Amino acid sequence: MAPIRVLVVDDSVVVRRLVSDALAQAPDVEVVGVAANGRLAQAKVAQLRPDAVTMDIEMPEMNGIEAVRALRAAGHRMPIVMFSTLTERGAAATLDALAAGATDYVAKPSNVGSVQESIARVADELVPRLRSLVPLPGGVLPVRERTVRTVAAPARTVVPRPAPAAHAIRAVVLGSSTGGPEALSRVLSSLTAPLPVPVLVVQHMPPVFTRQLAARLDRLGPATVVESAGGETLQPGHVYIAPGDRHLEVRRAGAAVQTVLTDGPPVNFCRPSVDVLFRSAVREMGGELLAVVLTGMGADGRAGCQDVVAAGGTVLVQDEPTSVVWGMPGAVAQAGLAHQIVPVAEVAGAIERQLAPRGVPA
Repeated sequence: MAPIRVLVVDDSVVVRRLVSDALAQAPDVEVVGVAANGRLAQAKVAQLRPDAVTMDIEMPEMNGIEAVRALRAAGHRMPIVMFSTLTERGAAATLDALAAGATDYVAKPSNVGSVQESIARVADELVPRLRSLVPLPGGVLPVRERTVRTVAAPARTVVPRPAPAAHAIRAVVLGSSTGGPEALSRVLSSLTAPLPVPVLVVQHMPPVFTRQLAARLDRLGPATVVESAGGETLQPGHVYIAPGDRHLEVRRAGAAVQTVLTDGPPVNFCRPSVDVLFRSAVREMGGELLAVVLTGMGADGRAGCQDVVAAGGTVLVQDEPTSVVWGMPGAVAQAGLAHQIVPVAEVAGAIERQLAPRGVPA
């Protein structure tokens, strides 16, 4: 099998070497070239036609965000993974890059004891992403809805499960990962009005990034979006984003339901975890839930959706053609747990239709 061919773009010689050495540890990945800025990267992409690109953000002549826009405008659809810092500025720039068309991101290692530990950390973060984002021969390239398929293979056919018995919905719980920030932007900006129930969201992201994400999403649509601080009483029309590195759960407080942040161990290698949120919501609200799973790598959310279905709730997932990675929604759908499988452009409408006839019980 041909290796995944990667172009490494960074203005630092040290970082280019670190990323190259990290990727060299994977037998199925090959670094085919390097570039010191975004302008050089454009020429290298045209020359080398890599399967994927890793892209720094702060670079001279043309920064990473400008380079992503230029590559997408030129028709290049390979995955672009940003290499970002765990700072407010780095988080904001990373979200700008994702909005410009970048596929995913990894954080530059910080507070790491040695070069070898830095290489290992980059390899652990970057290699699995490349394997998920670059299609196998004869597979389907996971792309955004607005991009062009480069592999002519049909998406997998999965039949949704029959609709559950009619039930009230007290909350929407939502999980996403790779490609999630863009998908969340599309969903929340497409809502026609604040929802009549609260929405709780787990997006796999580190600290700082989730705060920046919440602030951006708050500006896009009719919902009030906040990064959860814990202890909030759930309110209709509000969206509560789990903070990076904290599990988001809910707990009854008399007649109200409140957010709770915990530091329990990672679940599915994730903290926050979609399964933790979904299972907590089932414990407190039973089947009076609408669970939504958007694009993401892995299977976080599948076990939680199983609990939602067992309690009589409803599950909706994003379809494969519009997912950057059909890992999380695909795991739910292929387990026979999804009542609806819809394109990202139709998720907001599907949520509103589920809520319209039911409302919230007194």
